[in-house]
Amino acid sequence: MANLNEIMNWTFIAETSIPNEIKDILIEGEEVEVAYKTIRDVAAVTNKRIIVADKQGITGKKVEVYSLPFKSIVMYSSENAGKVLDFNAELQLWTRAGNFKLNLKKGIDIRKLDRIIATHIL
Repeated sequence: MANLNEIMNWTFIAETSIPNEIKDILIEGEEVEVAYKTIRDVAAVTNKRIIVADKQGITGKKVEVYSLPFKSIVMYSSENAGKVLDFNAELQLWTRAGNFKLNLKKGIDIRKLDRIIATHIL
């Protein structure tokens, strides 16, 4: 079994539209609140979970989907990007399976993500 910290290592680059890989797996009553482009993948934050579609292989046609239900998050922290030499904001999540960190490129609204997560776990 892979180490959770190695699996859950993504950098959100910018907000994006919701891709079909994500739309196809949503359940009834689940709505995407925001989606982010990563280097090659895409992540979405819904009203129920965080989903990452991880494209694999040379063509990227093989897709592994990771799903983190909000109910499994027991604590989180966020750190905004600084003004001068700090280019990333960070979101760290502690879950029943372990903890991991997401990096957010400068320009992504970390407080928006804070509000979404707080709304669904508190």
